[in-house]
Amino acid sequence: MLLADRRIIVTGGASGIGAATVLAYVREGARVAVLDVDDAGGRRVAAEAGAAACYERCDVADRPAVLAAVDRAVAWLGGLDGLVHAAGVERAAPAEEITEAEWDLVLAVNAKGTLFTNQAAFRHLRTRGGRIINFGSAAAIRGQRGGAHYAAAKAAVLAWTRTAAQEWARYGITVNAILPAMWTPMYEAYRARLSPEELAMHDLGLQYAIPLGGRLGDPARDLAPLMVFLAGDGARFITGQAFCVDGGMVMLG
Repeated sequence: MLLADRRIIVTGGASGIGAATVLAYVREGARVAVLDVDDAGGRRVAAEAGAAACYERCDVADRPAVLAAVDRAVAWLGGLDGLVHAAGVERAAPAEEITEAEWDLVLAVNAKGTLFTNQAAFRHLRTRGGRIINFGSAAAIRGQRGGAHYAAAKAAVLAWTRTAAQEWARYGITVNAILPAMWTPMYEAYRARLSPEELAMHDLGLQYAIPLGGRLGDPARDLAPLMVFLAGDGARFITGQAFCVDGGMVMLG
């Protein structure tokens, strides 16, 4: 039980990476609060996790909603030892066609959501320390054709993570980021938008871009073990880092 008695909040926990993280944490002995706007998915994941998990509805782009949901979650958990902020959205459009409304949505959920959830967790972690794990993207490093607003938002997440790691280290809080390449419902939605020709080109590109296997990873098998490690005692001296879990697609020096 690597996370015995840890109390952790996971945003975006209703599906994909977040859900895999919730289940892995509970298996390792943690109590977990699932935060999401997908009520059906969030309740389903909490039910699958059992008595060690609860669900709270939370729009991460709404500061008052975040503060209230985190406070309710902490009350249920009996304290807080960590936050995994996995909630996010992705939209696709050529750079010249991105609307102000779509830009605002992507930045609000991905960048502001990181600000709001991290600040809310900080209020509870500052007296005892803990772990914050945010989610960036390779798009923040390489750019993403058809997703300039998503790349910009995730670049903000990485810059925030490195800075918060420096400022909050004195409280015993570590702040790290994950850059995943996982097969998730969000990725399924992206694939559904592609034409057959585009999908064939996309899959061929992945075969060359990802040295390990040529396809995206499985959240439960390929990412959850690192999530467990970063939430535990073994990661107490690691902060401000961006971990690429992508089969070798991005190799940082």
